[in-house]
Formats: sequence, C-alpha cells, structure tokens
Amino acid sequence: MTTAHNLGFPRIGAQRELKKAQEAYWRGDIDAEQLEQTGRELRARHWQLQADKGLALIPVGDFSFYDTLLDLTATLGVVPPRFGWEGGEVDLDTYFRMARGRAPSGTPAAACEMTKWFDTNYHYIVPELEVDQLFALSSSRLFEQVAEAQALGHTVKAVLPGPLTWLWLGKTRGDDFDKLDLLDALIGVYGEILQRLREQGVEWVQIDEPILALDLPQAWRNAFESTYTRLQTPGLKRLLATYFGPLQDNLDLACRLPVDGLHVDAVRAPQELAIVLDKLPTYKVLSVGIVDGRNIWRTDLDAALATLSPLKARLGERLWIAPSCSLLHVPVDLDGEDTLDAEIQSWLAFAVQKVEEITTLQQVLDQGEETVDEVLGVSRVAIASRRHSERTHNPAVREGVAAITDELTQRNSPYPQRSIEQRKAFNLPLYPTTTIGSFPQTPTIRRVRRDFKQGKLTENAYREQIQAEITEAIQRQETLGLDVLVHGEAERNDMVEYFGEQLAGFALTANGWVQSYGSRCVKPPVLFGDVSRPRPMTVDWATYAQSLSDKPVKGMLTGPVTILNWSFVRDDQPRAETCEQIALALRDEVNDLETAGIGIIQIDEAALREGLPLRKADWKHYLDWAVRAFRITASGVADVTQIHTHMCYSEFNDIIASIAEMDADVITIETSRSDMELLDVFEDFHYPNEIGPGVYDIHSPNVPEIEQIVSLMEKAARRIPAERLWINPDCGLKTRGWPEVERALENMVSAADTLRKAAAASAA
Repeated sequence: MTTAHNLGFPRIGAQRELKKAQEAYWRGDIDAEQLEQTGRELRARHWQLQADKGLALIPVGDFSFYDTLLDLTATLGVVPPRFGWEGGEVDLDTYFRMARGRAPSGTPAAACEMTKWFDTNYHYIVPELEVDQLFALSSSRLFEQVAEAQALGHTVKAVLPGPLTWLWLGKTRGDDFDKLDLLDALIGVYGEILQRLREQGVEWVQIDEPILALDLPQAWRNAFESTYTRLQTPGLKRLLATYFGPLQDNLDLACRLPVDGLHVDAVRAPQELAIVLDKLPTYKVLSVGIVDGRNIWRTDLDAALATLSPLKARLGERLWIAPSCSLLHVPVDLDGEDTLDAEIQSWLAFAVQKVEEITTLQQVLDQGEETVDEVLGVSRVAIASRRHSERTHNPAVREGVAAITDELTQRNSPYPQRSIEQRKAFNLPLYPTTTIGSFPQTPTIRRVRRDFKQGKLTENAYREQIQAEITEAIQRQETLGLDVLVHGEAERNDMVEYFGEQLAGFALTANGWVQSYGSRCVKPPVLFGDVSRPRPMTVDWATYAQSLSDKPVKGMLTGPVTILNWSFVRDDQPRAETCEQIALALRDEVNDLETAGIGIIQIDEAALREGLPLRKADWKHYLDWAVRAFRITASGVADVTQIHTHMCYSEFNDIIASIAEMDADVITIETSRSDMELLDVFEDFHYPNEIGPGVYDIHSPNVPEIEQIVSLMEKAARRIPAERLWINPDCGLKTRGWPEVERALENMVSAADTLRKAAAASAA
C-alpha cells in the first residue's frame, strides 16, 4: 500500500476560530482554559477531518498558539532573561510575551524578533542564542497533543522543526560566537524529546529541515551527518522533510543521512526525483510532495499519476505521497465559498481538497482508476477549463507588456537633483515624521465596509462615513504634529486584497484566510488572468484627504512585487510577466495621483525580500525583474513628486544594492525589533537616498518611550546623514488601538523634536 500523509494542516480554523480566541484571551475576555479548549477543539476537528479523508498518518505538532518554531524554542527552554522565566514549564503568558511583548500576566518586555519563514508570507519568532546557552526540556505541549490524538484513535506522526534548521534560524546575542558550538547541548535535549515520543508509542516522527534547500557552509553540512547519527532512537522512525526548493548540492547528503525516510518537494524540484530515486538506500521510504502546498490551484491528477506510477512500480510500499510542504500556507476549505465565480472555483483546491487529492492519488496507485473514476473525470474537466479559458488572456494587456522599454523604467533626473526640487516643494524639517499608511481598523470601520458589501448602505452613505473616518485621521495627525500625513486607509480591508478587488484578472474569496503571524490572518486574492486597471482605485480618497490639510498627504499604493507575492498567483506563465502586467496597471494609478495634486506617493514593497529565491545563484534574475517592475510603476512622475516605498520584517542587508536600484526617494524599513541591526549594512554601503528606520514595533502593544526612540535614531544617524533620515513606525497601524497609537506617535513626535534641538545646538 502507498502511504498517504500530510506535513501539516492550517491551524486557524475555517472561520478563524483560533484568531478570535487568541485575541479574546489577550483582551482578558476569556481565561487560559477557554483558550486551551479552543485549541483542543480545533485539533480534534482537523485530525478527524484528515482521518476521514483517508490519511494513514495524522500530523501532530503542527498546531500552535502562535508559531511552531517558537513552540520548539519554549520546549528547549531557550527563554531570554528579560521575560522573567525562572525555569520549569514555560507557561502560556511567558510564551506570548516572547511572541508579542505582552500577555495578560507578567511584566511587558521587548518581543523577540520576527521575520519571514523562507520565501513565504508566514512569520516565525527568531530564537535568541547566547554563548553559554542552556537547554532543558521545558514544555510538555507536544507530548500532551500526541496523547490527545492517540486517545481519539488516530495513528500519529509527530512533527518537529529540525534541530539544525532551528539553530540556523536563531540569532546570537551578546558576544559573537559560532552557533554550531551549541549543537552538542541542543542534541541532548532533542534526544530527550524523541525518547519521550517513543515512550508514548509514536512510530514515526517528521523532522523538518528546510535549510537543506539553502546554500550551506561545509561545517553545517558536516553537522547534519553527526547530528542524525546521534539522534537515532531505537523503535522510532524518522522522516526527514525538505521543501521549498531543490536540494542541489545537498541532495547526496540528504539521501545518505541515517534516517528512515526522506520527503522531497516534487512541485518546486520535480527534476530531482529521478536522482533521489537512484541515490536513496533501499531501506528508506521516499515521500513525494506531489500536491502544491503553497498555492491554491487544483492538481492535474493525470500529470501527477504520470510522475508517481513509475515510482510506485519501483518502490512499492516504500512510496509515500503528500503535499509539497505543510498546508499552513493555503486556506482551510473551498466548500465555504458561496460567492466565488463557479468556473474559477472549479480550478481551485484548498487544504481539505488537497488532502482529498492525495488520497485520490493513493487510491489510483493501489486500486486502479476505476475506484475513483468520477473524481478523475471532474478533475479533468476543471483542468481543461482553466487551460483553455479566454478569461485568462487579454490581448491589450499583453501588447502593453511587449511595448515596455528601458525608458519607461527611468525617472527624469537622478535622486540628488530630484531631492533639491522636493526639499523646496515640501520644506520639511530635519527628521520629518510620518506613518506607514494605515490607522486602526475600528469596529465602526469594519461594520461600515461590511454593510456596504452586503447592500445595507448606499454608495453615497458609504462614502460619507469613510470620509468622516479620513477626516478624523487627518485631524488626529495634525493634533499630534506629524509632518507628512496619511489618510488612514479606512476603505481598505487589506493592502493587497483591496487592489485585487479593483484590478481585472483577480478573484476574491469569502473565507480564504491564511495565517501570516500570530493572530494576524490575510485573505490573498486569486490572480487567475491578465491584469489591468479598469478605473482609478485610490485617487478620490487621496484627494479628499489632501483637501483637509495644508501638510502633504501621501498617496498610498501596494507595489507590483508585493501584490504578486501576496496573492495566489497563476502558475501558467512566468511570474515576471505577471508582475509587469501589475506594474503597468499601477503606473496609471501613480500618474493619476500626481495629476490630482498628490505630491508624495508611497508604493509599498513589503514582500520584495520574501520573493527572493532560496539559492543565491538565482537571486539576480529575480531582483532584476522585481526592481524593473517597481521602476515601471514609479518612473512616470516629475522630479518634484516624491516616491516612497516600505519594506518590513525581512533581512535586507544582502540585497541592499538592489533596493538602492529601485531609486525610491525615501524607503522605510523595519529595524526596531532588531535594535537597528538592519542598519549595520550602511557602514559599508553608501545608500544614496533617504531612509526611515522604523523606531517602534507595531506588532507589540507596548508603547515606546521617547528616550528609546531617540537612542535608536542616534544609532541610525551614526550610519546615515541626519538630513536623509525620517522617523516612522516600522509598519502600518491597522492592528492596533487608537489609545496606544496616539501615545506612541506622540512620543515619536517628541523624540523628533528632541533630535532637532540637539542638532541645532550641535550646529550652533
């Protein structure tokens, strides 16, 4: 028999039940036991669903109240001293303080750093490592969940992040040292975890080592062999899981490691299957990730079977099939979509449907096509419908892309010349203050948008109420004394979904939620066809906001690369081509904003780094077309129009030259959680334009002190001339509440005033 299994299931719930419970707990509306009960209910539901669909092994350990890498950090007892943990079991509130800086109990502290999980829009909490780091088994949550699943009658496959991936993703604090120096102690506690699982009767444990898809130093490659030699637990079988890319130079290593099975990503690296098959020892199982765990398109089952059938003939029962990676990255269930276009819906598969695809493939391999003839027929019709649909192609859009020239990617003048014009036009003070764009999405705002969508509000009534919210946002900013204002984005549900609603070539789901971090969920639009802009999208809101103030108000757009990377993107043409289509549509919007009198336009590229290929050899190609797309969007304006962009929660130091090539007049980036560490690159790289290093962490409810902001900006000024520095939060403020936002921005403006006075005194 072929073994059908899954690497992980979405944990948020089809109706975002986990998000609602988390936030209720943080507000104090429910207690810890009620939150735990929600977790138990979701786990039981998801385990049973996968079992009912026919999976042989049910993943346990993929559930988390915030982040699975943070779960392992807590299990290992790696809690930074500032959180006041004194040993023993890491309790829920210590865990949440590490994640977000605050919990219902305990003293608030600076949250641990958060960044992107490889090339996805999921964020993990970065482990903090010290030179004398101690490890101790400090959380029993995994073992409790295994017992839960077993009590419900499920055959469990425990899921763990691998020790080397965890160590690789951690960051050293204090004295610099080689992280591999900690490996011996780490393996000791990891061995205890595996032994406990064996004692619970677990037969298989899935150990995720996605860093095998990266360029690894030789010392780390060597560490894999020694680590997995030591982590052999009699009676416990280990499936080493790799995903997100090809193994390349790590392929031989992965095949020969002393484990019992290997999972490979056959969606991202189908060309490696034959090589792996030849090199894998005959005692190991091969798990083939044949269903795309990163996107929502229905699997071509005939093509998948053409790949799997020869493997089945050669491997027999040693063939396992699964999604390419955890299904964390896709929505829960397509059956909840009752407003989506029927034809487009037939092209899609969410997590539940992907599990069904896996078990369908398993049935065909083991029992023949006749057992699932009807299912295969439906699949074939849907695949043909999408392949031949005229809805995916627009000749005018394709002609526009073909006509793009290098001239279309160039501003009229270089930055030094533009900056002179802009300084005259805006007359901003030293250390100008601004925000990233969004303000709190209050219950009133959400109700207004919901009522309008449901037809309970007329368009005129909707516009009046959103204009009232914009008016309030402008008034609050003027009272606070900010220098460059924003309209607050009250009309926007999400920075990508909002544009997906208005651009041709996109479809929107009702419940297609995926977790971005913690309780933050996003609903990516489905980019199924050629992209164009039927009408202006933001101009009316921006011009209304600008009419309320003599200060400049930024026009706010999401950039082409971020719209691409934060959508479920068509896979039937190169991503670069799709991105240029989006760029041309946005270019029209930028030009219309300028014509309407908006002098500062922010084009957010929060996901630029996220789309970077995992292998450095592939970086240049991606960065070339990504930067080109941004410049197509931004380059049609006059010198006096100031272009801003924003990037958040990623490592930028190794791509700073490409960021400079974007030629934005001002870039704002996240630096607060890393204590301005991201600005170290400017000691060696002369960044030519202006920069706003985020001075406080908006993902934490903690309000920054004036002295803290001043200290961070003084660090920045040692790397970048003060006349080219801005002061701003590190991201948008939509997830926060007005009381903390106003206190934080008041402190930010006061910090700017302190810095200006110090600069004036120094000049005198």
